[in-house]
Amino acid sequence: MKIPGTELWTSLPIPGLILDANDIISAVNPAAEGFLNLSGRSLIGTPVWDKVMIDAPLEESFARVRRDQSGLLINDVDVGSGERKPMQCNIQIAPLGESDTDVLMLISPRELAGRLGRSHSVHTSAKSAIGMAEMLAHEIKNPLAGITGAAQLLSMNLSSEDQEMTDLIVGEARRILKLLEQVEQFGNVRPPDRKPVNIHDVLDRARKSAMVGFAAHMQFVEDYDPSLPPTWADGDQLTQIFLNLFKNAAQAAEREGKSGKIVIRTFYDTSLRLRRTSGAARVPIQIEVIDDGPGLPPEIASDIFEPFVSGRENGTGLGLALVSKIISEHEGWIAVDSVPGRTVFRVSLPVAPKESMEQP
Repeated sequence: MKIPGTELWTSLPIPGLILDANDIISAVNPAAEGFLNLSGRSLIGTPVWDKVMIDAPLEESFARVRRDQSGLLINDVDVGSGERKPMQCNIQIAPLGESDTDVLMLISPRELAGRLGRSHSVHTSAKSAIGMAEMLAHEIKNPLAGITGAAQLLSMNLSSEDQEMTDLIVGEARRILKLLEQVEQFGNVRPPDRKPVNIHDVLDRARKSAMVGFAAHMQFVEDYDPSLPPTWADGDQLTQIFLNLFKNAAQAAEREGKSGKIVIRTFYDTSLRLRRTSGAARVPIQIEVIDDGPGLPPEIASDIFEPFVSGRENGTGLGLALVSKIISEHEGWIAVDSVPGRTVFRVSLPVAPKESMEQP
């Protein structure tokens, strides 16, 4: 098969296969040969399912791509071959332009996907952080209150010079107490009370709240798709998500000593489907929060949604962890792509089910 843009195809670092109408492999690139540990000669002309082992039923996905002529992204599937052990990957399937039946399948190993666009689902990290939160809150807050009280009592009989030291103790104790309260908040987020929610109402509420407080120095630009259907979410928790993302952008601008810009973009995209125990689910409502700050520090970029990871001095590292925890509980997805001058947090959410719209 003649491949358009042959040089680009052969130099593509992501493993790629082209399949005909019967899912027979008609072309592979060198990256796919290396990933599958099989030669192009042994792959071409054989059914893809004989050579590529994937732990998910994808026949429906291929049929959907051919029927709708639009791409799909399937995350977190194990892909292997008879010559190599399975590796967790993201798979992208797309129609191949000139043909209605040929499709392109790109296999992105998670290690590579992490470099190209970091994304994260946070069930595991969130659960571990909840246990940490409870332990810290209960074990540290009580003795801390005793230290604060003792310092205040001592200060009554001290000179003004010595009182500076007790004031320092009280001030630092209160700072630690505030950090612990944030940790406690992370662990005590209630399950979402999900209803049909207009995402633009949520974004406007969060934006207005931010503009009269921590983001007063920022310029906001709205790029909304007014045709978006309602999402299935807890409006208060979504507001918390976007307040945290706006605050993250505002603090990044502050570190550079400038007033920055935050672009809020919404659009509809059906290509992202998440694997659930009940089957694949679409998350077509997309919200992007884009800032022009310095970008994420490279040394923490891959762990930015982990609890207690922060690029700020005195940062708790819980803001983005809380964001991803809430999104995970909404069966959504969050991803981030960051370079100096442009950081994009993308939140993907499901559409409200039809039956929920019919309720009084």
